[in-house]
Amino acid sequence: MGDCSGEDESDTVRVLVATDCHLGYMEKDEIRRVDSFLAFEEICSIAEQKQVDFILLGGDLFHENKPSRSTLVKTIEILRRYCLNDRPVKFQVVSDQTVNFANIFGHVNYEDPHFNVGMPVFSIHGNHDDPAGVDNLSAIDILSSCNLVNYFGKMILGGSGVGQITLYPILMRKGSTAVALYGLGNIRDERLNRMFQTPHAVQWMRPEAQDSCQVSDWFNILVLHQNRVKSNPKNAINEHFLPRFLDFIVWGHEHECLVDPQEVPGMGFHITQPGSSVATSLIEGESKPKHVLLLEIKGNQYRPTKIPLKSVRSFEYAEVVLKDETEIDPNDQTSVLAHLDKAVGSLIEKSMEKAVCRKELKLPLIRVKVDYSGFMTINPQRFGQKYVGKVANPQDILIFSKAAKKRQTLEERIGDPEKLRPEELNQQNIEALVAESNLKMEILPVNDLDVALHEFVNKDDKMAFYTCLKYNLEETRNKISQESDASRIEEEDLILKVEACMQERVKERSVRSKDKTQLPSYSQNLQDTGAKSTQGLGTSNNFSDDEDATQMFSASRSATRGRKGSSTSSQLSHDPSDLGKNKASTRGRGRGRGRGRGTGNLKQTTLDASLSIRRSERSASVAASSVADDDIADSPSDNDGLESSDNEESLPGRGRKRQAPKKATPASKRGRKSNLSSIHEKFMSKDDDDDDDEDDNIANRLKKSQPRVTRNYGALRR
Repeated sequence: MGDCSGEDESDTVRVLVATDCHLGYMEKDEIRRVDSFLAFEEICSIAEQKQVDFILLGGDLFHENKPSRSTLVKTIEILRRYCLNDRPVKFQVVSDQTVNFANIFGHVNYEDPHFNVGMPVFSIHGNHDDPAGVDNLSAIDILSSCNLVNYFGKMILGGSGVGQITLYPILMRKGSTAVALYGLGNIRDERLNRMFQTPHAVQWMRPEAQDSCQVSDWFNILVLHQNRVKSNPKNAINEHFLPRFLDFIVWGHEHECLVDPQEVPGMGFHITQPGSSVATSLIEGESKPKHVLLLEIKGNQYRPTKIPLKSVRSFEYAEVVLKDETEIDPNDQTSVLAHLDKAVGSLIEKSMEKAVCRKELKLPLIRVKVDYSGFMTINPQRFGQKYVGKVANPQDILIFSKAAKKRQTLEERIGDPEKLRPEELNQQNIEALVAESNLKMEILPVNDLDVALHEFVNKDDKMAFYTCLKYNLEETRNKISQESDASRIEEEDLILKVEACMQERVKERSVRSKDKTQLPSYSQNLQDTGAKSTQGLGTSNNFSDDEDATQMFSASRSATRGRKGSSTSSQLSHDPSDLGKNKASTRGRGRGRGRGRGTGNLKQTTLDASLSIRRSERSASVAASSVADDDIADSPSDNDGLESSDNEESLPGRGRKRQAPKKATPASKRGRKSNLSSIHEKFMSKDDDDDDDEDDNIANRLKKSQPRVTRNYGALRR
């Protein structure tokens, strides 16, 4: 940090830094719905008054991943009012802009001849407005397409394992001052933490040395949006992970205002944490006054100036420990209410004193954290009714807690609400459920499904599971096409290869089970793998988006059924225990049922080569009975019959009830009985070379479920 004199403005780069605007926060609340927009408009007006060169935003511009139309309209109106004018832009971008800005235009917005941009805005994305969906788009992409915001720091995760990213700086020149601006949009903290600890996973590109400007002459700025202070070091980014050539770091995501730059010992750079411009969590860290930072850069020196925000709603915070108050009787709830009323009244008076110099008087935010150890709680909503019209949050003034057995530090108490983030708890429960139940994923990796579920629930991404399935199918296709010529693969070999590839992928993902793959990487890799598969497979194995791999599986199914009774000795050598193991996977194989009932189950069924071999043999034996065909065609739903077969062990009485009658039966039932005996004899004669224990197991299973097995075979016959 040095003295940056403002005499020569032609060599001074002036930047206004702000983070976590959270536009659209509490937009349905009648009192607080416009707080975020007023604060953002004040930030833009300060930038206009100070005549800065550009505004730098550190993520979470929007509060929601999919902001409402009202939020988008208000945001665009503010940006048009302050960013579009005839004021000249005095700095120049000298780097490759097609690499810096990931859009179809490929240049900074003020160079567009159709727009008069006088106040450029540069922004990365945060965890609230991060890219999602098949096209990997963020809400900031909308503003970028409108030419109002320069969106940078959007990473494409490549490579294998934890992934690999490359950071390219935006190189700016103004007179003799050269600034290299690095941007890193939000990535899951657990994943980015591992990437920083993996060699060559994070690569930093430096500007080339020239005669007029050496590498050391560049002032390097990094903007990122990650956890900074966490009790769990794997869920945060350590400052020592960052390279030493950086000069200044703008840290987003943390809402506590620590705008004064702090030097990191032994690293040589300074960090500023402007915090949020609107209080989204009523905790002690957010009760500090809100500021933005004016950064003036000249050469390798900079001068910071913090500017308070006057339009922010006042927020007062206090903690009360009931057992430390001597005038409170634990058995008298009236004395407890009186003490809490007194505490809330003092906070309201304190906020009124601070609001004397404000533009207009606003209802304050009040939060009292009550330690009720040894006392009874009271209803917070009933308590807040008397403060309607006096505070902005009457429904949640009080929050009750009990003192922990171990005394916590102030930083740990501030971080407590962050420990209760729903996304972390849900992910841990899902992983624990899979581990405790000993579930074995045979087709899709559990990590991919976990990420897809997170995107579907938290970000309302309706294409999350489709993207997950499409990504895994594309990888399998590419691997098959690389190993051999796809046009010469036999159908049975293709099924075996698909099964082997799927199981191999599940094993690879299970080895790195702790690696949290981001769903947006699916869509990026999907585009790359889709192009490769088109070149590698040719026209023989190309499938439409609607059908996916169902066309391949259905083709192999029909070919297998067409070869009735032609199984070879190698096929007869399969383990007969596969029949019982894969009995549940035959669900959804009914004739003429369409894709609506069991497309996903159909894929699982056809992936098992041994089951397809058994089915061809069963079809050959069942075809001998023409009388049973008519009765089976009139039977109930195939899926219902298959489900009853899966549950036969839990309902043994139903199976015995059908065997009880000894009287004459219709021709269709006699056909079923003879059909069963022929199938039984075929299995027993076919597997003479197998172990005696396995033969006994098959015989017991067939005897135990005679009526149900007969119905399954009828449902599977052609």
